[in-house]
Amino acid sequence: MGGRVSGCDEPCPYAEPWVTDPAMERAAVDLQNTASLTLKFKFNPKLGIDNPVLSLAEDHNPSDPWSLERPRFCLLSKEEGKSFGFHLRQELGKAGHVVCRVDPGTSAQRQGLQEGDRILGVNNNAVEHEDYAVVVRRIRASSPRVLLTVLARHVHDVARAQLGEDAHLCPTLGPGVRPRLCHIVKDEGGFGFSVTHGNQGSFWLVLSTGGAAERAGVPPGARLLEVNGVSVEKFTHNQLTRKLWQSGQQVTLLVAGPEVEEQCRQLGMPLAAPLAEGWALPTKPRCLHLQKGPRGFGFLLREEKGLDGRPGQFLWDVDPGLPAKKAGMQAGDRLVAVAGESVEGLGHEETVSRIQAQGSCVSLIVVDPDADRFFSMVRLSPLLFLENTKAPASPQGGGSASLVETEDPSLEDTDVPSVPLGSRQCSLYPGPGGGYGFRLSCVAGGPRLFISQVTPGGSAARAGLRVGDVILEVNGYPVGEQNDLERLQQLPEAEPPLCLKLAARSPWGLEAWIPPGAVEDWALASDLL
Repeated sequence: MGGRVSGCDEPCPYAEPWVTDPAMERAAVDLQNTASLTLKFKFNPKLGIDNPVLSLAEDHNPSDPWSLERPRFCLLSKEEGKSFGFHLRQELGKAGHVVCRVDPGTSAQRQGLQEGDRILGVNNNAVEHEDYAVVVRRIRASSPRVLLTVLARHVHDVARAQLGEDAHLCPTLGPGVRPRLCHIVKDEGGFGFSVTHGNQGSFWLVLSTGGAAERAGVPPGARLLEVNGVSVEKFTHNQLTRKLWQSGQQVTLLVAGPEVEEQCRQLGMPLAAPLAEGWALPTKPRCLHLQKGPRGFGFLLREEKGLDGRPGQFLWDVDPGLPAKKAGMQAGDRLVAVAGESVEGLGHEETVSRIQAQGSCVSLIVVDPDADRFFSMVRLSPLLFLENTKAPASPQGGGSASLVETEDPSLEDTDVPSVPLGSRQCSLYPGPGGGYGFRLSCVAGGPRLFISQVTPGGSAARAGLRVGDVILEVNGYPVGEQNDLERLQQLPEAEPPLCLKLAARSPWGLEAWIPPGAVEDWALASDLL
């Protein structure tokens, strides 16, 4: 019954004993009152882990566009070997990051993400004014779960017109107000908490003073959201008891204190795991900074199956005395990111290319087998729990494949013909991240569209595209016409392969026919996330 401290017929494995003190009864009633603030959330058991831990937002009616007039929160989960199920691009000449396609039957579609939605936030980070490449990096780094704050296109346009382009539209939690991921090790007093539950199956923790839970950072009056990465929202009391007993001598809890609950309620934000900060975690990812020596870095990168059965990039043959060993690399570490950018889902060759692209100074983020098991269990990316969460910028900009316009594109070392000297055909398929891995530039008022950047190891590089190659045709359509931009913007919806007709390169330089300041710089298609 709601508000009553639950009893237990058998000795409880995580509390010594169950609390029955009248003062605690009153505390449980107070917690029930907090639970009554929770707004409606319909649970569909077929959707499983895609459902938010706790939704505090009113339901939206997708068929009514004006029901979407406030920011919405979409908690997405990656299924094994798949993506979140949406494509992202940046509008030409405008700030903002646009969902240009939502794949049917995916987590993105089930959670209500819609074509035209503007991405305002990734987890608790407002990204509406961040560079496109940074936003893509944040989303990929959050895999396998990410919380997106989005706004419908028509509402976004009205808000920008009324408030200005510099206005901040993304709601975020206040400083230090976050759910907590707490790892508790049982001592002579057990885990140091007992459980009370209110209506709708919600659970709160009552802490033992100085107990293991309190030492692990569980706040007073915390609501219990997950146990070892599994949501307890629909658990019965007996199921929760069994789950805690099965944890053995240690357990990892996702909890939210009363202040977090209240702020999420006011914002309509779900109490989602990707928002969490780590407290007393048993292990963390490590950031290694390597300076190449005369004998190289001193390690071997090998692709093999990880703990979850999926291919990953692992570090072996770490030579004593060489830079990798001195930086703290251990044999068997799994590579998580290069220069702050996740390598999940990348093949071996592309991962090697990204490392080589860093030159003699390389920044790698790795996890050892224990950390790999831990973050796999809680279903959260280790990149969310770095001591320093600011990711270094990748000098290659990753494999970004969105239509992007920049104010001052670099033209150094770019060689483009003034007259095509022949042609060749290339067919490209998107890489694991959904991008083709090259950037286009064009001359304002001129007839030429050319390759200004090729990502090492990407699809374009493997197909033989080179900086300076001139684009003559895209999917059979000649370029150099007034509707080129419109056609390029439609490429995210086109089925691969991407067929290009390229002109042979010339020894003449750009200055022969490109007036200063007359260049627009693009990247191609959209990023699959």
